[in-house]
Amino acid sequence: MKIAILGSGGREHAIAFKISKSPKKKKIYCIPGNAGTKDIAENINLDINNFEEVYKFINKFKIELVIVGPEKPLVDGIVDFLKEKNIKVFGPNKKASQLEGSKIFTKKICEKYKIPTAKFGIFNSKFKANNFLEKANMPIVVKADGLAGGKGVYICENLESSKNAVDEIFGGKFGIAENVLIEEFLEGNEMSYFVLADGKNFKSFNTAQDHKRVGEGDIGKNTGGMGAYAPSGLNNPELENKIINQIVKPTFKAIREIGESYTGFLYVGLMIKNNEPYLIEFNVRMGDPECQTILPLLKTDLLSLILSCCENDLKNHEIKWFDKKSLCIVLCSKGYPDKYSKNIIINNFDKLKTDDSNYIFHAGTKESKKEILATGGRVLNFVSISSSFKKSRNNTIKKINELDWKKGFFRKDIGYKIIDQ
Repeated sequence: MKIAILGSGGREHAIAFKISKSPKKKKIYCIPGNAGTKDIAENINLDINNFEEVYKFINKFKIELVIVGPEKPLVDGIVDFLKEKNIKVFGPNKKASQLEGSKIFTKKICEKYKIPTAKFGIFNSKFKANNFLEKANMPIVVKADGLAGGKGVYICENLESSKNAVDEIFGGKFGIAENVLIEEFLEGNEMSYFVLADGKNFKSFNTAQDHKRVGEGDIGKNTGGMGAYAPSGLNNPELENKIINQIVKPTFKAIREIGESYTGFLYVGLMIKNNEPYLIEFNVRMGDPECQTILPLLKTDLLSLILSCCENDLKNHEIKWFDKKSLCIVLCSKGYPDKYSKNIIINNFDKLKTDDSNYIFHAGTKESKKEILATGGRVLNFVSISSSFKKSRNNTIKKINELDWKKGFFRKDIGYKIIDQ
């Protein structure tokens, strides 16, 4: 089978790697891919947001399945576009993708279907938002409505910082803003819960916890993710039952009642307090770096699962996992998430050995003249699976130290809440 994977990050490398192990695959194309995917697939340098160009390639090379990695093409409707041309594609359609594309869309579903979430207000002007903030309790959360690359969420400790957040959102930092969302601040522990859906049925697809803050001890600016571990230590049968019945099922019911269905991965971002789940956000694809953390634990053939979703046949497939602990550390360019240098050579790759327990997934990299260059803020994902989170963390740190990239940095405390406390 010929497969095209859209995207260039660590998530897409992890998906390509897992699919490369499937007996059903004939050839994998990564559009555009990175320096890691080139070893298991053919990289095709196309803009995945140019749907016509993507289709021309898919049609010319008779691609039998397209897997969409990132959120933007999903929210912009690439699934609808390709399905109209009779291309088999894995991912939710444009309307269903509003679960991530519009935080206000999701909040209105929460309100209508009584899904537990933070109390919120929607404001269509700076004046109205600031007037509310002047009377609100701090800390408070200010959010841009649309896609913001994981950076459109402000946790504000005081009135000044909350007003600055409103100014930046309405000022166009994340694109044209008609509204701003302001939420109460929820205390508790975050957890990522994943679901695989085929338009009719769904199955749980493991759990994880990620570290968004750039600094050790979870301090500093928000990032796209500095590391993660799976499965989450918070999950238990009672909590999972609440997540499914209070959040996942009502959400899919809401999608059905607007005349749509949901196919693909659904990332359910949660805050857990006293074993009660509260929805923070949805993503309509696998998280990053959670995907890189979770997929090495998957025992079942990933390609078979994805095909079963495309054929509305997930209920007849069992999802099996290795009984191990997985931990991922992200190696970043110095300066991230602010300014950082690009096209920096990464040496010593020949020193690194990977195996069935230790993985390296490329994120912001490219190959040029037989050298690997760092092109992004988050550059490499080091993942280890073992009998304990501590052992996995030690293994990943050892690998990063072997690489010895002087232009990079990483958090040494990923998983500290479950390892060190």
